[in-house]
Amino acid sequence: MKNGKREPRPRLSHATRLEVLDQISLGATQPEAAEAVGCSINSVKRIVAAAGGTPSRRSRRRRRSPLRLSLLEREEMRAGIAAGDSFRLIARRIGRAPSTVSREVGGTRGRHRYRATKADDRACLAARRPKRSKLSCSPRLRRRVRGMLIDNFSPQQISARLRFENPNDPEMRIAPETIYQSLYVQSRGRFRKDLTKHLRSGRSARKPQGKGSSRGRIKDMISISERPAEVSDRAVPGHWEGDLIVGRSNRSFIGTLVERQTRFVMLAYLGTDSTTQTVTAQVASQIKRLPEQLRLSLTWDQGTEMAAHLDFTVATGVHVNFCDPLSPWLRGSIENTNGLLRQYFPKATDLAVHGQVELDRVAAQLNGRPRQTLGWLNPAEKMTELLLR
Repeated sequence: MKNGKREPRPRLSHATRLEVLDQISLGATQPEAAEAVGCSINSVKRIVAAAGGTPSRRSRRRRRSPLRLSLLEREEMRAGIAAGDSFRLIARRIGRAPSTVSREVGGTRGRHRYRATKADDRACLAARRPKRSKLSCSPRLRRRVRGMLIDNFSPQQISARLRFENPNDPEMRIAPETIYQSLYVQSRGRFRKDLTKHLRSGRSARKPQGKGSSRGRIKDMISISERPAEVSDRAVPGHWEGDLIVGRSNRSFIGTLVERQTRFVMLAYLGTDSTTQTVTAQVASQIKRLPEQLRLSLTWDQGTEMAAHLDFTVATGVHVNFCDPLSPWLRGSIENTNGLLRQYFPKATDLAVHGQVELDRVAAQLNGRPRQTLGWLNPAEKMTELLLR
């Protein structure tokens, strides 16, 4: 002290300040850090306060990968920001990509509020595993997702519908993959068994699958390549795709129809009879329920059940086109619909036990499920909108 004035304390070097933070991040107390670097406790307190406060225990004890930012790197970033350095210069100094620095800070807007220890704590908390899923953290969301699964909505439909119904409520949003993970990975026992059966596949684990088919030749058939362009681009309603789904031992059948523009579904009871006379008669009875403007064409595969297609056209006024063999992508709407129907009518079961009343109930439920291709409207809403024009 000279002339009654206190001498200014020596300013600690940048390396010393980083060493203090290194000691703190390793779990040392402030007095221990002060002793290790040879400075006062008050100096340590000022250094820690400037960095954002004392790190929590979880970040001090956590083992971290060298690929992750350390507390020292975050302090270098904070010091660079305080000095007015660019992200690119800071990144070059710590040996990281500029995008890493920008993402860590939160872009230009995050410069004024970035603190090293607080950012390190947040990163450590986010990296903790295992993490609780969003469904387990939100009972309200879990109840809604469970109810929609029971109504046979797919995870993608659930995700989109929740966003549609709750545009301003982040809690009621969930990604389709999160639902799949909750069913396939995180859930156990009865929960999985009760809800995975409502998925289209009905499986409790993911696995690839494939199938093939073979068809005969039909007399006087008109190829799908001869369909008008308005059918291919779905510009005009009234063009349908049709097929059969088959039950156990190929002994029971259901006729399926889907309108290409609205994805509206109709089902025809066939029992154990898939002869051309029965198929054409039952499909025609469903087609005749429609207004005339919605009865334009029908696309079928080359199954012999539609061999009497000329008689079908005379009876209904609907022209029949046939797909190329082994080309299911040419009738994507009916292939997708048949997949949906397998939730209600699983393979290797007797389909003859489901009467027309039951088939109409299933069709109504399917027509009430939202579709991505319809902007998350459902086919019934789209068909109603079409008929009211």
